[in-house]
Amino acid sequence: MPWIPLIGCGLGAGLLSGLLGIGGGTVLVPILLLLGYSPLQAVATSSLAIIVTASSGTWQNWRMGFIDLERILLLGLPALVAAQVGVLLADLMPGRWLLVAFGCLMLLNIYLLSLRRRLKQKIFVGPMLRPTAARVVTGSVAGAIAGLLGVGGGAIMVPLQMLLLQEPIKRAIQTSLGVIVLTALSSTLGHGLQGNVLWIPGLILGLGGLAGAQLSTRLLPQMADVWVNWLFRLFLLLSALYSFWQAWIFSS
Repeated sequence: MPWIPLIGCGLGAGLLSGLLGIGGGTVLVPILLLLGYSPLQAVATSSLAIIVTASSGTWQNWRMGFIDLERILLLGLPALVAAQVGVLLADLMPGRWLLVAFGCLMLLNIYLLSLRRRLKQKIFVGPMLRPTAARVVTGSVAGAIAGLLGVGGGAIMVPLQMLLLQEPIKRAIQTSLGVIVLTALSSTLGHGLQGNVLWIPGLILGLGGLAGAQLSTRLLPQMADVWVNWLFRLFLLLSALYSFWQAWIFSS
């Protein structure tokens, strides 16, 4: 078992988890593929690692007073149910198409961030949901994606909170990280029952992410919103390109 790469990858995922409000699956899934695991194993094992990483970052955010439990529950409860739907779909979908869907999700998130800016500038006018309905929609979409693609759901949850709830990016990130704990638990349970989770590699990745999440959650409040926004976009673009490349390798 490649212990050192697993620990290093977990550390990097933890840094991104607290800094960008994601579970780290957008890093962990491609890395697990690179280490020779199947797409379904990578998706399932990533969910396990995300539980540890996101819990660490959420605990630190709670200690710093940045956690709103009501927001997390309104997003997280529908996500718990939707994650099981995503797990069932992942079992039915070929590995190559899982990777293509992963890349498309990253590109969709970049568009959602741009759409939010256009809404703010009143270039685009569309129907806005009530806050409770918006949180149910956001949580359900994030949960389904968590189960399907092995991500915590933060990559879609952050843009949707900004778009539908008009949340500033830092608050969206902090809330997202708390919800990710719930979506990852639900996703891991579903995949575990299907026998898809590699428990030891997942725990090693998660423990490596503990230190990274603790560091990045302390760093986030000190960063300017514009830098966090552009860093999030760059990360999404690189993840999309890498996923498409992995899909091409997997199919050849």
